[in-house]
Amino acid sequence: MSELDDQIPTAFDPFAEANAEDSGAGSKEYVHIRIQQRNGRKSLTTVQGLKKDFSYNKILKDLKKEFCCNGTVVQDPELGQVIQLQGDQRKNVSTFLVQVGIVKKEHIKIHGF
Repeated sequence: MSELDDQIPTAFDPFAEANAEDSGAGSKEYVHIRIQQRNGRKSLTTVQGLKKDFSYNKILKDLKKEFCCNGTVVQDPELGQVIQLQGDQRKNVSTFLVQVGIVKKEHIKIHGF
């Protein structure tokens, strides 16, 4: 019976490593830049996941001035503070955040289309 036990493969969990990485305290915090379609050609760009140390209103003021668009800071119960901008500003926002030094390029995730 002992030889037979040695030949039977054990159960393999392919997600064990992924779950172990996500549960660690050193997991990376990403800044998520998304686009939400409104009606017709209108859209919103949302920026979520910035550190709480930053002044969201000052960042929003600079983004609005740089890209000539309107925007607001929305308080979400699950996501915290989220910056919303009018139009598709995903590429512009990501380059702005890297250029100013708020976030590294590796920590930005762009979603949509």
